[in-house]
Amino acid sequence: MNSTLSLNRPVRNYTLGSFKNPKLIEARPSRHQLRSHLIDFSKLKWFGNVNSRTGSSVQQQLRDYSCESRRITSRRIRVSSNDAQFGSFPNKGGAESSSFAEFITSERVKVVAMLALSLALCNADRVVMSVAIVPLSLAHGWSRSFSGIVQSSFLWGYLISPIAGGTLVDYYGGKAVMACGVALWSLATFLTPWAAENSLLALLFARAMLGVAEGVALPCMNNMIARWFPSTERARAVAMAMAGFQLGNAIGLTLSPILMSQGGIFGPFVIFGLCGFLWVLVWLSATSSTPDRSPQISKYELDYIMNKRQKSHAVESKPKTKMIPPFRRLLSKMPTWSLIVANAMHSWGFFVILSWMPIYFNSVHHVDLRQAAWFSAVPWCMMALTGYLAGLWSDTLIRNGTSITLTRKIMQSIGFVGPAVALVGLTAAKTPSTASAWLSLAVGLKAFSHCGFLVNLQEIAPHYSGVLHGLSNTAGTFAAIIGTVGAGFFVELVGSFQGFLLLTSLLYFLAALFYIKFSTGERVNFDESDS
Repeated sequence: MNSTLSLNRPVRNYTLGSFKNPKLIEARPSRHQLRSHLIDFSKLKWFGNVNSRTGSSVQQQLRDYSCESRRITSRRIRVSSNDAQFGSFPNKGGAESSSFAEFITSERVKVVAMLALSLALCNADRVVMSVAIVPLSLAHGWSRSFSGIVQSSFLWGYLISPIAGGTLVDYYGGKAVMACGVALWSLATFLTPWAAENSLLALLFARAMLGVAEGVALPCMNNMIARWFPSTERARAVAMAMAGFQLGNAIGLTLSPILMSQGGIFGPFVIFGLCGFLWVLVWLSATSSTPDRSPQISKYELDYIMNKRQKSHAVESKPKTKMIPPFRRLLSKMPTWSLIVANAMHSWGFFVILSWMPIYFNSVHHVDLRQAAWFSAVPWCMMALTGYLAGLWSDTLIRNGTSITLTRKIMQSIGFVGPAVALVGLTAAKTPSTASAWLSLAVGLKAFSHCGFLVNLQEIAPHYSGVLHGLSNTAGTFAAIIGTVGAGFFVELVGSFQGFLLLTSLLYFLAALFYIKFSTGERVNFDESDS
């Protein structure tokens, strides 16, 4: 009779006589040995001298018990192994596909999927005005520069909330703050038609309130991912969430003209606002702020997250963050300034492209509004795809031994130098298709920044990632206001978009050099002053 006592170990034969001498029964070392509590060999003494019929029964029970133990152990090894890379196991084939399916259906992926949906709504609500501004400008006789002011009103509110919102996120957690933020910005979007019909001041106020509410979105995303994902999966998680962020641009730009043609100029504002209210209901009922508070999470996934988090100094490993963070010490470190500069440049390029590209295609290449929206939407789809690929590559580099610091610098360099080169090519484009190709390349490579400075926020200050994100977002909002309003005045004075695109390209190069010089992937101590 044979009995397999552990995974991947040789089969051992047992005779009836071996049960008389328990010393003969021993567990040889193996690669994946069963825990001692699964089979207590000392209890075999109880059988004493048995006849052949009893011995056969005992051996059959051992064989059945061993098979069941093997099945349980393989499940434990598959989920809670110290191997951070899902799908890297001793045997190929079935284990890999099973592990990947486990990752895709895990509770933490459900959380990041909900975050991606919220960020998609965030950008869809934001980008509607980029399409609606064309008919609104014609209806009200607004100049190019005044159209820039109307679009920048969103950024006035966005300037206020990131620091306060980031502080609230660090103190109360991402779940509650995100729910409040989505509810408020959905209300502002829903009321925009009413505001526009009443007065210009009411419209500017509604857009500013949208900015106030959306200022908490990215700090909440960072907070939730830091709590739910180990460091070796974090870049991939951020890439998945930011894919929703970019798809929101594409959804807003492509659906807005269609909804406007069916329901008037303000149709998309009403539809996207209602979608936001529905999201809040699902978010509050289906997610938890931390893994250990989730009633749906499996024990194996919880053990995996908690074990990996203990090794990477998780957010919960420290007492609750102080309500008033150490702003002076945060701003005294150059890695903080590298993040501020990176976020400022990222926001400059992002909002210039987001706000002005439909008008660029309409005025420079003379395409109608619906075609301009489609040409402007294609690059954001590219950004969603390349962002996820960048996340996979970033996590792979770290697992293969590349330092976190070098990995972040590689990602950020691609995310800034790539768009800088592509924007130079965009200035020479002669057709809408060529311009869309260059713009897609610029925006697609820009997604590598999400695996640079955006993940870096969690690494240098895990307990202050919310407020640090708020500080860098505030700088980014200043840059976005200057870029959005400045583009309008620049085009009026110079008469073309090309000069402004070249200026943006130069700023990308300079920001890349600054980040390479002063950034780090190591944790920075912000709780003690330098001696």
